[in-house]
Amino acid sequence: MNLFLGIALVFGLVFGGFILSGGKLDIVLYALPYEGMMIGGAALGAFVIANSFGVLKGSAIGMMKVITGPRWKAADYSDLLNLLYELSRLYKSKGILALDEHVENPKDSEIFKRYPKILKDHFATELITDSFRMLSMNFDDQYQTEDVINRKIKKHHHESLAPASAVSVMADGLPAIGIVAAVLGVIKTMSALDQPPDVLGKMIGGALVGTFLGVFLAYCLVAPISGRLKQIEEEDGTFYLIIRDVFVAMVAKHPPNICIEIGRGNIPTSKQPDFYKVEAAQKELPVA
Repeated sequence: MNLFLGIALVFGLVFGGFILSGGKLDIVLYALPYEGMMIGGAALGAFVIANSFGVLKGSAIGMMKVITGPRWKAADYSDLLNLLYELSRLYKSKGILALDEHVENPKDSEIFKRYPKILKDHFATELITDSFRMLSMNFDDQYQTEDVINRKIKKHHHESLAPASAVSVMADGLPAIGIVAAVLGVIKTMSALDQPPDVLGKMIGGALVGTFLGVFLAYCLVAPISGRLKQIEEEDGTFYLIIRDVFVAMVAKHPPNICIEIGRGNIPTSKQPDFYKVEAAQKELPVA
């Protein structure tokens, strides 16, 4: 919703101000398709050259994220706390062997299946199961455990930010590509110096549309989209940090409810569930 509201404001105020100040859109509209084809084609082609297929695919998915917003909502954080509470409670009461069926086959686990959105996230599920596998191999030093999990999260976070970085680079290049289009327009104008002044004026105006379009696209659309995508990836990355915090607390041999409270305290304020709601939800969970 914010994306479309922002686009409406940008186009409405920029072109509205241009018209109200006495500007005429006929030259802009005439030159726009050709300048847009040159600038858009060059930017898209350079984007394809500079990035792998995975980054290109991630950028397309990133556009959908900018429209829909962060993946993890407040309810998902509550589900994550409940999932981790069930697993840590089972570990505390029956030992690591009781978790074997859930860790090795999370898709068939009755605990994981209660939280389908988390189960569908490959990295979140893998982070949880791999952490318990380390525990089963007696890798139970809380500082080393935290370091290992941090490294996994850092790698995932770096990969998830690649599309935003690629779009940002494209935004940086758009003003220069606009100048290229404008220079081509000037070249075309120089070859028509025998034309009357009114014709030459329109040709020069059309050439300047290229410079305008490159700067406009860069700073009013592409750069803000890149910045918003980075914000979303940073916000979604917090979800995995909660897994780390709860698991490290569990390795430190804190009781399950304390582990969950440590994780709850690090959830972003806008999505943080109330302490009493978390406590009530824990009491309603079935005992394995």
